[in-house]
Amino acid sequence: MPSKVNRRSFLSSLAAIPVARMFGTAPALLAAQNTFEDVTAKSGIRFKHEASCTSQKYLPESMGAGVAMFDYDNDGWLDLFFVNGARLEDPMPRGASPDKSDPRYWNRLYRNNRDGTFTDMTEKAGLQGHLYGMGVASGDYDNDGNVDLLVTNLGGNILYHNNGDGTFTDITDKSGVRGSAWCTGACFVDYDRDGWLDLIITRYVQWDFNLDVFCGEHRPGYRSYCHPDQFQAITHLVFHNNRDGTFTDVSKKCGIAGSPAKGLGIAIDDFDGDGWPDIFVANDSVAEQLFRNNRDGTFSEIALLSGLAYDQNGHAFAGMGADFGDYRNSGWPSVFVNSLANQKYKLFRNDKGTFDDVTDSIGLGALSMSHSGWGTKWIDYDNDGWLDLFIAQGHVMDNIELTEPTLRHLEPPLLLKNEQGRFSNISHGSGSVFTTPIAARGAAFGDLDNDGFVDIAINCNDGHAIILRNQRDDGNHWITLNLIGTSSNRDAIGAKIRLLSDAGQQTRFVSTAGSYISASDKRAHFGLGSSKKIHLVEITWPSGIVQHLESVHEDQILTIKEPSRL
Repeated sequence: MPSKVNRRSFLSSLAAIPVARMFGTAPALLAAQNTFEDVTAKSGIRFKHEASCTSQKYLPESMGAGVAMFDYDNDGWLDLFFVNGARLEDPMPRGASPDKSDPRYWNRLYRNNRDGTFTDMTEKAGLQGHLYGMGVASGDYDNDGNVDLLVTNLGGNILYHNNGDGTFTDITDKSGVRGSAWCTGACFVDYDRDGWLDLIITRYVQWDFNLDVFCGEHRPGYRSYCHPDQFQAITHLVFHNNRDGTFTDVSKKCGIAGSPAKGLGIAIDDFDGDGWPDIFVANDSVAEQLFRNNRDGTFSEIALLSGLAYDQNGHAFAGMGADFGDYRNSGWPSVFVNSLANQKYKLFRNDKGTFDDVTDSIGLGALSMSHSGWGTKWIDYDNDGWLDLFIAQGHVMDNIELTEPTLRHLEPPLLLKNEQGRFSNISHGSGSVFTTPIAARGAAFGDLDNDGFVDIAINCNDGHAIILRNQRDDGNHWITLNLIGTSSNRDAIGAKIRLLSDAGQQTRFVSTAGSYISASDKRAHFGLGSSKKIHLVEITWPSGIVQHLESVHEDQILTIKEPSRL
């Protein structure tokens, strides 16, 4: 694994483009580079998501799908997994199921060749799938050192065990995590801190092909995908790891099943600083949910009490992609959740365990009013020590222009720069993708080329995948921490990291969840700005062990193994 990288040795000079649109009141000019290069063609990835759109406007056609960044072969380089749909008949006969047998509908695994290219390993790995795919979660559920995959689908889940030899085995039935109905988001998290990763899975609505609901106007081209209000809410699923390759459905026992909703994105963090992982669920057109960990194997849904359930006007919105992030470097993780056009994206600022909707006060409402967001994450794209926001966009309705001419089905992504707690839209000039209209859905984030800058993979609904290489070069320093648990779960999911440098304090929470039904790199990335000295790295492991490292060198990927209990 590389320890230090000189980016200037392989980056060409980039043109600086001034951008002046600011959220705040103070005028400023930002030098925006062509930060993200679309390297899809160079990468060799030819994946195309197949929604199998029909004249019936079946709702699942508009909602998929996710993507994962994870190191499946343990070579220190991130690989990519894209979720795909399946063939639908038009209309679907009663009792029929989507057909995934044709290779065009397969999910796809791509191995990182370490030179900017990828090789399709799907057949060898055995990851083609057999259901209409939705989302993906990654995590080493059996602590054997190999990252496993959970794929959510219309009709249930598929759990793949990583055999450590480049292949995966479908152990869904043996493991007991199949579930049922329309499964969407998912995350691995050791919610009871017993050292083994559990599974939490969101479900969207009670829906099947036999409902045959007609929505929209009865004239050619105006039929539309139905609003989720047309369908009943459904419970989320929680599976507790039995430490023997099987799981027990504890959805009711843990309390989460007592709060049915219409779940999509899922994110985890310790929002109240009590040392236990909590769960945020982005819900579509019903109240958002925050499940506080009660530290006894149960959860309480407290979104309304904490200020996260509704926007500042008391309205529900179409929550889709979401992520926790300490964007103020205060030590308290805030929540970003996007939505559909005419609703505004939401930023809920965490003030020591309670949340305040600051969307309008920072100008985010005005900027996002006409946009629709999906995959999203807090990332420090320029390594200046402040978490920025990337949002993949596109309206859910493919004919939205007919009924609302000012909106667009296809939209370019959005990049928002964090300037010490205030934000600027620097999309223009940050790369060709930011002027390319797409129907983006899932997005995954991580350092694909191990150069210290965060890259992005996007899965587009019924479109081609996009790989974005971060080629920023400001001279800023960085460090990426790869935590290996021993007493804790091996992925160290749930660990909290506090870093002190000349640039100040930053915090991260180790997780592969967040975004929209996707999975990102578990390694914790920190930008350091001009700072060349890291005074302290403090790791609070899920086991409760607190580890300190002093005088750590910058510009490296550092693997840290959990020490033994004292």
